[in-house]
Amino acid sequence: MKVIVTVVEKIISEAHIDIPDGLNKSAIKQHIVDRYNTGAMSTDMNIFQVDFESISARIVQQQPDTKSA
Repeated sequence: MKVIVTVVEKIISEAHIDIPDGLNKSAIKQHIVDRYNTGAMSTDMNIFQVDFESISARIVQQQPDTKSA
């Protein structure tokens, strides 16, 4: 019997980054988004928490071997 198991997890990552002083709230958000979009922040991301969401299994019907000798 073959079973396909699907696990769904929510992964929360945390990055500690330096942001230039003197930026307003909007500029801080934009700085963070820009770093994320360019991939500059992905190397700083550390898995902080993993939450289990769900697990499911589906039985796959195997076809009988119909080869004749």
